[in-house]
Amino acid sequence: MALAIDHLVVAAPDLESGAAHVARTLGVAPAAGGAHPRMGTHNRLLGMAGGIYLEVIAIDPDAPPPQRPRWFGLDSAAMRARLREGPFLAHWVARADAQAGLSEWQARHPDRLAPVIPMTRGELRWRLTVPDDGSLPAWAQDGRAAGDGVFPTLIQWDVRPTPADTLPRAPLSLRRLRAGHPDAALLRAGLDWLGGAGLIELETADGPPWLAAQIETPGGVKTLR
Repeated sequence: MALAIDHLVVAAPDLESGAAHVARTLGVAPAAGGAHPRMGTHNRLLGMAGGIYLEVIAIDPDAPPPQRPRWFGLDSAAMRARLREGPFLAHWVARADAQAGLSEWQARHPDRLAPVIPMTRGELRWRLTVPDDGSLPAWAQDGRAAGDGVFPTLIQWDVRPTPADTLPRAPLSLRRLRAGHPDAALLRAGLDWLGGAGLIELETADGPPWLAAQIETPGGVKTLR
């Protein structure tokens, strides 16, 4: 399957603090966005060059609790504790070739890919991989598993145009996506299997996993963490 980076995900305790974090780093604040009733979340978006965009996502305080765990691990104790420190670059989403059939691919490899769920927001329709417990996706092999935001969610857009097509493009360009993880070799094997080798630079690092995006801005290259 051919993959490309679709968007970066900044998790935030609320949209205002998330947008401010992005603006402090990149000089531009996300604006457009909407709500995800199925997940009880809402977002703000920021278009960038190259068909990539940035999403700030937070639990929607005005939405009723969803019937399932929220995506991106937002209901987990670990994520809630991390968000008490402020917004951060938590995850990335890889776009699957529309001809590949993400649902069919997952059905053939349920031991390797999280369940695929359909989502809508306004006129938008898409499918993406979300574990049943709402956790961030992981790669499992030989009795080991690793994810922690470094292994991507997969998305397949069912309509055109997508947000990457319609969002106003800020003068921003993703130059490098990097991550550190204690089990980087395992994650690298998973990305190779997915067809996503080269989308992210992985390095073996002790301590908590981390994700960093180096983005070219009018003020020079900035690192979003």
